[in-house]
Amino acid sequence: MEKRELTCIVCPMGCQMEVEIQEDNRILVFNNTCPRGEAYAKKEVTHPTRVVTTSVPIKGKNKGQVPCKTKKEVPKEKIFDVVKQLKRVSVELPVFMGDIIVENIAETGVDVVATCTVKEEKES
Repeated sequence: MEKRELTCIVCPMGCQMEVEIQEDNRILVFNNTCPRGEAYAKKEVTHPTRVVTTSVPIKGKNKGQVPCKTKKEVPKEKIFDVVKQLKRVSVELPVFMGDIIVENIAETGVDVVATCTVKEEKES
């Protein structure tokens, strides 16, 4: 049997949970306050995922950055692949919130989208 301790990130309560992975692969969760914590703990020990947030440069010299994020969670083991691919990306203005920056980033099936609108170069 394997035991892990997790802090729930689903709500502000931050429950300190204990997770036991049984020999028969059953997952038992203790010290969660709500069912969402149990679901988070089970997912975290079997298939952890994260939303990746970053920014990409605007094409041109010193034109600033556009903040972006993955539209959905990506497998945790793909985070570095996502970031590596985004380091090779730049965008032209205007960019609108929700615009797709990269489709199917790192072959995850998840798009990267702009998180705000940037219409013109910001003054330095």
